[in-house]
Amino acid sequence: MSVTELLPLSWNQGFLRAWDQGDEAGPFGPRYIIVCGWRLTGPVDPAVLQEALDEVVARHEALRTEIVRSGDGHQVVHPPSQVRLTIRDLPGDDRDRRAEELLNDAEAEPFPIKELPLIRAVLGRFDDDDAVLGLIAHHTAVDEWSMQLIMRDLAYEYAVRTGHRPPSLPEVPQYRDYVDWERAGAGQGDNERSLSYWRDKLRGAQVLGTKTDHLRSAGLPKTTAWRRFSFPSTLTQAVKDIVKETRSSPFMVLLAAYAVYLGRREGTADVVVPSFSSGRGPARFHDTVGSFFNYLPLRMNLADCRTFRDVIACTRQTCVEAYAHDLPFGQVLGVAPELMTPVTRDDCAVVAFQVFKSPLGGERGSAGALQYSVLRRRQVSQWDGGDVPDGAMWHLEIDSIGDIVGSLAFNTNLYGEQTVDTMVEDFGELLKRLTADLHGQLEL
Repeated sequence: MSVTELLPLSWNQGFLRAWDQGDEAGPFGPRYIIVCGWRLTGPVDPAVLQEALDEVVARHEALRTEIVRSGDGHQVVHPPSQVRLTIRDLPGDDRDRRAEELLNDAEAEPFPIKELPLIRAVLGRFDDDDAVLGLIAHHTAVDEWSMQLIMRDLAYEYAVRTGHRPPSLPEVPQYRDYVDWERAGAGQGDNERSLSYWRDKLRGAQVLGTKTDHLRSAGLPKTTAWRRFSFPSTLTQAVKDIVKETRSSPFMVLLAAYAVYLGRREGTADVVVPSFSSGRGPARFHDTVGSFFNYLPLRMNLADCRTFRDVIACTRQTCVEAYAHDLPFGQVLGVAPELMTPVTRDDCAVVAFQVFKSPLGGERGSAGALQYSVLRRRQVSQWDGGDVPDGAMWHLEIDSIGDIVGSLAFNTNLYGEQTVDTMVEDFGELLKRLTADLHGQLEL
């Protein structure tokens, strides 16, 4: 195709434009990135790895798509180009920590959106049979689901080039195909029913903002720091037991606890928490790389909840309804224009909440003779990481050894380190108490 062909933005990319702060800040700046890491066991051939990376870029248009922000905005797909692969030797005995530090270093490096392709890689080698692979991609081109797809496809391409015959990869629609589907659905019957749901659900609602330590107007320099933490396996098991008893999901149980925490912190029983859906639509797009995630406002009225079990039931119903009526957030705002009012306040910001689980399943895999396993248990905090456009974001998941691991990413011009440490500690303590007494009287 011609590189001059102009393609429309997706609803999600259009939503990100609302947070655009210029070239050096916000979602189109050089720090709005995702970094994922995998531990590699076995000898790695860097030349083969380079070829495999380049083939992945050729397979997925989103990784070589320029976003033009002027005017109404559009996308331009470019021909494939070589991925930047950096190779580093990693000395030292504490290999797990060195692996985390490698990923933190990669996350702190700026990645301008005009530097195509929108993915980089770093290979850190401990010895000939032990290494770490970090993949770094711009968030306007990928979501976390996409990163798992990229690793799957990379493993396939590497295996083929080393003389193996893994199962063939599926054919993939491109991100442009999704945009066409998304635009064709606007105004259809299902869309109108979902708009009606959100109009009723969010009537009079505002996302529950969190008071900041510093005023926006203070003009303090902004970075996004990542406070990483974990909760013990005993607490994770308690969550899993409640999931079974209440026929919920880990996300629903953790969100219910967070709703109690946030409601108490801000003094209200009407809790609206921003979270995310995959935003991918039909199953045919489940193998497509792109920026699909959708901002999802989850409203829970806890006034009639007497126990934590009641809160979970309320949260479960909210989630089921919201996912059944998932729409691009820009459309939701059209019927709930006051929803994001807290963002306009000088002393308030929005804190999003998500629990991630890989859609592909499997923490481990192989690329021919090379074995890989995902690095989920990151414990080394950092002061300058991938950007959150405004406010803060909780990110929780259950790792392979049964602990809840997470991070609280926050804008340093709005929140102080001590405040964030206290938030993590208080939420952990509340989660422990709530899961220990599912049927006890609840005070909001």
